[in-house]
Amino acid sequence: MACREVQSNLKFTRRAGIRNLAMFMGASPLLRGQQDTFRDHSRIPKMDELVTSFDFEAVAHAKLSEDAYQNTALGAEGEFTLRRNREVFDWVELVPRAVADVASVHTATEILGTKLAFPIMIAPTASQVLLHPDGEMAMHQGATAASNTPMLISFNSSFPVDKIAAAATGPLWYQLYPRQTPEENREIVERVQEAGCKAIVITVDAPVGELRERALHLRNLASPRAPAARGRRPAPDPNQKYGALTRQRPWIDWKLLDSFRSAIKVPLLCKAILTAEDALDCVQHGWDGIIVSNHGARSNDCVPSTLEVLPEIVDAVRGRLTVLVDSGFRRGSDVLKALALGAKAVCLGRAPRYGLAAYGPVGAQRVLEIVQGELVLAMAATGRPTLDSIDRSLVVMTDFS
Repeated sequence: MACREVQSNLKFTRRAGIRNLAMFMGASPLLRGQQDTFRDHSRIPKMDELVTSFDFEAVAHAKLSEDAYQNTALGAEGEFTLRRNREVFDWVELVPRAVADVASVHTATEILGTKLAFPIMIAPTASQVLLHPDGEMAMHQGATAASNTPMLISFNSSFPVDKIAAAATGPLWYQLYPRQTPEENREIVERVQEAGCKAIVITVDAPVGELRERALHLRNLASPRAPAARGRRPAPDPNQKYGALTRQRPWIDWKLLDSFRSAIKVPLLCKAILTAEDALDCVQHGWDGIIVSNHGARSNDCVPSTLEVLPEIVDAVRGRLTVLVDSGFRRGSDVLKALALGAKAVCLGRAPRYGLAAYGPVGAQRVLEIVQGELVLAMAATGRPTLDSIDRSLVVMTDFS
């Protein structure tokens, strides 16, 4: 009997000791050493706590598998242009007008027959199902809720155009990588026009396959949150060999691009223009507009940011076609700088993607609303109450170096 009592006391003492040790460790200030001192890791914030479009990236990263996040975040090769796309905004200063009536700020405009409440659109980006189960349909819903923001559907979208179009009522444009023959292209452009797309954008860069070093570094890392389907091996990627030269669309020329005209009844734009010479070619071939773009730094590295080449392109075309711009834009003040340098509207790529990944359609909507609100504030702060009052006198450009 006495022996059993001793054993019972020992068990109680052991349990109590473990419990007390756990309580001590749980309350220990040493645990702070496992966290970044500048960030609260205790929870994912509610959407209304986020202040800028940048805030959504951290939430998206927390929710996505690593490969899905990197698919959006990465750039080509060493990512010089990816960094330059953001750095360039530090080289363009806003010059406020001291005396101006900004009691009301007007941002509505019309681009090639499409009405916009703000000179902001959603750039075409591929495979949005990696971010949300409803992919482009959810993005279209968020864009429509954000003042009917126009959305460009990527040729590499996760869902068919007609299904995306049926998900919401906002205006849609369509981005196309040209196929090799006019017949192939004609079938595509006729189908997207029937679905209601109000303009068609032809992307003309990336004649060879891009090299993405970040993806190569991560290629052997399997994500525990996104395992491969059982029994299915991923398709081989021709770029998974460093220095490999692969060919995607080396046959693009003006003869092929001119063949689009007969099948297209809506405005036609050329995307991925970075030089005045290419912009003038678009003028001479009768295109309706261009998008000054470096593909979000995902296709070619060591090329200039779009903001630094925008002025010379605008000067070259002299209003003979509509100039839009994308690549690197995250803030309303970024948009204002592009408008001052001659763009008619700005397309946002990664920012709404992070919003979609973080909170679904309402996340994409909120990112757009934040940038829209920032644009209004920046226009008021600089004494420019209308889009017509925005011109190059609003900015001072430092040396692009």
